[in-house]
Amino acid sequence: MRAPIFIGSEIYRGSSYGPRHPLSIPRVPTVIDLCRALGWLPDAQYRTSPRAKPRALTAFHTADYIAALQRAETEGQVSEATRARHHIGTLANPVFPEMFRRPATAAGGSLLAAALLARGGTVYNPGGGTHHGMADHAGGFCYLNDPVLAIKALLAQGLTRIAYVDIDAHHCDGVAAAFHGENRVLMISTHEAGRWPFTGVLGDRAGGQAINLPLPRATNDSGFAMALHEVILPAVQAMRPEAVVLQCGADAVTEDPLSRLCLSNNAHWQTVALLRPLSPRFLVLGGGGYNPWTVGRLWAGVWATLNGHEIPDRLPERARAILAALGWPRRPALPPDALVETLRDPPREGAVDATLRTAIAHLRARGRAWV
Repeated sequence: MRAPIFIGSEIYRGSSYGPRHPLSIPRVPTVIDLCRALGWLPDAQYRTSPRAKPRALTAFHTADYIAALQRAETEGQVSEATRARHHIGTLANPVFPEMFRRPATAAGGSLLAAALLARGGTVYNPGGGTHHGMADHAGGFCYLNDPVLAIKALLAQGLTRIAYVDIDAHHCDGVAAAFHGENRVLMISTHEAGRWPFTGVLGDRAGGQAINLPLPRATNDSGFAMALHEVILPAVQAMRPEAVVLQCGADAVTEDPLSRLCLSNNAHWQTVALLRPLSPRFLVLGGGGYNPWTVGRLWAGVWATLNGHEIPDRLPERARAILAALGWPRRPALPPDALVETLRDPPREGAVDATLRTAIAHLRARGRAWV
């Protein structure tokens, strides 16, 4: 079996949405640096992400929108008409120096991943996972929708069964819109109930076979494990997918400021480990994650999981120094020692919310073929 491939880029180093934006923090560079410091990322497994060309982006996005993004990057501003039509130049989706090149690089990485997966394998693009982008406008910090572009590229290869699993704290509204009624794509999303973008309610099947499982606030590892073993894995297994795409957003952990879920990073790593054997093609993407220590640790652990590397109980000094050097304008500016000394969170287990049990029972009754 070929070794997994990691797709990264230096464009993420020093590029941010602005000092007060949740994406002011370094994320992909922290993952790359940690994986190299731990000896997990040899050159043979690393690929530099290309920047997707405008024509490739029009597989989902409109030409007018792509042109508006390019113009905004060049001019450093947008008109009121452009802001209203394309939702750029807003607090959530600001104008910044790399506002076309950075998302086009994330999209290029996911398109490269789809090409690499033509003959099977595993690819990791932590800069991807921008699941809120719509065909003609930005949304939720996402200017382009690289999961949609990757899935469309896999469909263009002739695949007819693709499972898209999204465990970000926020619902994947852009992916749901793109594949509404598409029976070749099974979309499964777990996300915090009542959280922006306020889509993906329990009964929403996105015009077809989509599975939406809103998680009650404070859902812990035990609740997520129930969702994983009783909904996600049985549904994927029943589909017998030719490819699995996992959006592994890191914002569902306890310390993230933009959700109120209470997972440990063990929940994400278990999802990665258990989904990988279910398809000959496995693409893992990043997504949300707004605490610099938790997102770097979680995504580095995803790469370790994909490669079968043992995660140390205590980080060696070179890796520890990478985490210790991070800063954050929020409080606390410095994290607890556990977020610097180790990668693995302690398990966060406990009672399972009755609302979640009821929702899972509803989905299992609807999908009796899973069992």
